[in-house]
Amino acid sequence: MTDLLPPPSLADPGHGEGERLRRLIADIRAATQEVARLQAVLIRWRAEVMEIALAQGNRSSSRVSREREMPVRSVALEIGVATKTHDLTVQKELGDAFTLTEKFSATVDALEDGRITLRHVRAVLDTGIVIDDDDTREGWEQVVLSRAERDSPGRVRAFARELAESVQPEGMTARHVRAAQTRGVSVRDLADGMAELSVILPATVAYGIRDRLRRQAAVIRAESTKTVDAPGASVAPVAGDLPSAPSVHDQRTLAQIGADLCADLLLTAAPTIDPTTDETCPGGLGAIRAQVQITVPVLTLLGHTDVGAAVAGRSPIDPETARHLAAHAPGWDRVLCDPVTGTVREVDRYSPTVTQRRYLAARDQHCRAPGCRAPLTRCQLDHNHEARHGGATKLTNICHLCVRHHTLKTETAWTVSQDSDGTLRFESPLGQRTIETPPPRVLFLPDSSGTPDAAPF
Repeated sequence: MTDLLPPPSLADPGHGEGERLRRLIADIRAATQEVARLQAVLIRWRAEVMEIALAQGNRSSSRVSREREMPVRSVALEIGVATKTHDLTVQKELGDAFTLTEKFSATVDALEDGRITLRHVRAVLDTGIVIDDDDTREGWEQVVLSRAERDSPGRVRAFARELAESVQPEGMTARHVRAAQTRGVSVRDLADGMAELSVILPATVAYGIRDRLRRQAAVIRAESTKTVDAPGASVAPVAGDLPSAPSVHDQRTLAQIGADLCADLLLTAAPTIDPTTDETCPGGLGAIRAQVQITVPVLTLLGHTDVGAAVAGRSPIDPETARHLAAHAPGWDRVLCDPVTGTVREVDRYSPTVTQRRYLAARDQHCRAPGCRAPLTRCQLDHNHEARHGGATKLTNICHLCVRHHTLKTETAWTVSQDSDGTLRFESPLGQRTIETPPPRVLFLPDSSGTPDAAPF
């Protein structure tokens, strides 16, 4: 039998590392508690801000919910400018803080005392918000907090969700109907030209989709393996696409095949239920094709360099995909940029369109409100000096704002002015000023040494 000797102790006094580690761990614990205290202070301040904004909205004579929400949106943008944060993120933080102080005050107290962390707070909020009865929720919170003070956030979340289900006075049917209203689709940018597509659906539908994709992927893999094992079968590795012939070996993993199948079905298949007619949608919903806006430096387009392409002014994409899309695009803009600042100087297009819209689309790339990157497909053209007040329809008085920020600018005291170079000057109702310069075009130059991937600096 082999003796299993324990590893040398980290607390070996001969090295002095044990005592150093003990001090560091104590410092980390103290700093974590101090951070928790400050986070609790932030929660209380945000809740107070939300309380003021809600009171302003309640004093509004309008019965339109969007107009009554304007004070909240406005103060969210105020904080967003002050903290370099998107105002939608700020508005969610304000709402969560208000909910925490109103419905989970004991949790905020525990955070301020350093007994739990912000991740524990998030677990409590996410799982306990479904409990409507105040007394039931208060009892549930005390039990969960006692667990949170001695366990990890992940375990606390699982425990809290199960406990909330057991004390929930409302039946699952009614709660599911309400929760189903939150279904939707979102995209999150990842590194290296990738993105994550998220779909919120009823659990049975979501798991059903995953099961179907997995079983379809398994069949594709099995057929591919069968053809390779067959006598005289040829092997021609292909990466990325479905096998084009029975003799092609598919080298993708089951997960990769499932992802490709999902993309294939979503981009090319027609919905089972199609309420349209040829008058409202010629060819039906299945005839609608995906559209993306891409930016490709001319040197990348010509294959002289390997960087710079992006989709919707947001996420980088690989040059090969960019060149493929450009080759099949129905129309595209040539954008001439300032070689120093990278800002747009001139736009030329090979297919006809309104000149001002082309120029502004090339210059703005996305919503120009502070911190916002909503793509142009979700934006509207805004007269900085309102047209009804004499504002001219010219390039130095128009910019792209998403619907949220266009509405906020129109219906509150936020003002926007524009310099001749496209720089926007925002001023808030509280007098806070911020400057938004036109998004630069990053310029890439070919390496004189002949190495395309080398940086030009």
